Amino acid sequence: MLSNVNGKEKQSSFRAARQNRIFQDVVEQIQEAILRGDYQPGDMLPPERELKENFQTSRGTLREALRVLEQKGLIEIRLGVSGGARVKAAVMEPISESLGLMLRYRKISLAHLTEFREDMEGIVTAKAAERAGRADIENLEKILAEALKMVQAGVERWKDFLDADKSFHRSIARITGNPIYIFIHDMIHDNIQPYYDIFLPPDQKTLEQNYTDLHEILDSVKSRKVSVAREQARKHVHRFNEYMNAQSRTDV
Repeated sequence: MLSNVNGKEKQSSFRAARQNRIFQDVVEQIQEAILRGDYQPGDMLPPERELKENFQTSRGTLREALRVLEQKGLIEIRLGVSGGARVKAAVMEPISESLGLMLRYRKISLAHLTEFREDMEGIVTAKAAERAGRADIENLEKILAEALKMVQAGVERWKDFLDADKSFHRSIARITGNPIYIFIHDMIHDNIQPYYDIFLPPDQKTLEQNYTDLHEILDSVKSRKVSVAREQARKHVHRFNEYMNAQSRTDV
């Protein structure tokens, strides 16, 4: 059967769902079509009537399957005359939200986070030292120039400095050019703020030490000292987490 996607007819990739597992099969077929690239972000899925015919299923089963796909972040369902199921561009939001919930419920301890971040930051910084171009270095220098202003202003710019630190690390990850590193790195940094709020009180010495760490990391990336960059990144994260560990012990 032909379906219409963005004004263009295309052959449907859907078949009648297996009757012994019809709901699950509908979900899996649509999910696979999206992940395979049959439907790109922004595309509308075929109309409900057409999907019912393709899958040979009821309206209720189809709508429930679409709701599951919406919860997974693969589609968004719009109501109204021009509504329907549209493929979403960002399908990773639910994963990041799940990590955030795990952090809030303390299913991931500070020790777990420390171990993972030391390894992750070491890897991405080493790769950045291998792959950084002139524009990448200039961007990092610009971030550090702003961070220095915050250090000089003192602890009243504490949160601004943490944002600059986050921006520096995210920029390092982007230099790798590897979307897996970038996504996992961003997901961690997007969800770590609650730990900072609880276990990392404002302190001028901490500001200055962490700025020094970032500056040394930049120097190693700029000079392509891969192994040195890796160890400096690990030590930077370790020091940051030692501050938090010390505070967590005093709070017990």
